[in-house]
Amino acid sequence: MAEKLTVLIPCKNERQHIEGCIESVRPVADEILVADSGSVDGTLEVVRRMGGCRIIQREYIYSADFKNWAIPQAKYPWVMVVDADERLTGRVIASIRRVLADPSPELDAYWVSFECFFLGHRLRHSGWNTDAIRLFRRDVCRYEDRLVHAEIDVDRQRVGKLEGKILHYSISSYEQFLEKYGRYTTWGARTLWGKGRRATFTSLCVRPMLRFCHLYVLRGGFLDGLAGLQICMLMAFFNTFVKQAKLWELGQRDQDGTRGRDGQSHDTDAHGGTADAAAGQSDSAASHPKVRRLAA
Repeated sequence: MAEKLTVLIPCKNERQHIEGCIESVRPVADEILVADSGSVDGTLEVVRRMGGCRIIQREYIYSADFKNWAIPQAKYPWVMVVDADERLTGRVIASIRRVLADPSPELDAYWVSFECFFLGHRLRHSGWNTDAIRLFRRDVCRYEDRLVHAEIDVDRQRVGKLEGKILHYSISSYEQFLEKYGRYTTWGARTLWGKGRRATFTSLCVRPMLRFCHLYVLRGGFLDGLAGLQICMLMAFFNTFVKQAKLWELGQRDQDGTRGRDGQSHDTDAHGGTADAAAGQSDSAASHPKVRRLAA
């Protein structure tokens, strides 16, 4: 017997994307659940005008925490997570229908592939078009409790693969990239700090260059033209470098705090100075070697 599907759309300030996202999931969704974390740009007005959606709202702390709060509120036993800047294609929809028409008792979740866009340019290489688990059983699967790049926590032997690719309009402006990855690098640095990692000359100087070579040469970023050059530069010399620089900053604050406790003078900011150094959280590596989505 065919089972029903809730499509979960997490969003905040996605007025420019939300209508296209909802229209793309309507053909397969028995319920569209929009989980909003404080939109102030008219996103929810668009959702209400379109109709046929259920809205839930809560403060956003980090991606996995927010999605794990929303998943149990789905009405139906299967959940498909689709971000507001993503679009389901006909091939993906057809594959979902085949899965739900006769769900295998041996499978609890499904990988799906992505086709990403940077400032409107399709990225076929550059290390961005990786897979993620997006279709899963509501009562079995949850996201790992990680600040960034959390994956669904499920036995990988019980995961299938959908056909087709989701279109992901990842980055529409440099302002959006810098805001998003500014947040990711902060969380990433705190995660590394919590694991006992510290910034070094190698991590600050050599690692970004190696990252660029990996993305641009080994992952074929040069085949994506100027868009590929830009995204590889940004991921290496903004994402990788700034994360390590923020890790170094946490170390400096920790040293300042230690000197202060020893009775030596040190500077603090108005909010306590060294408090951020204690904000690190553990972040285990993704358990599937193939997959790590760059946008949470």
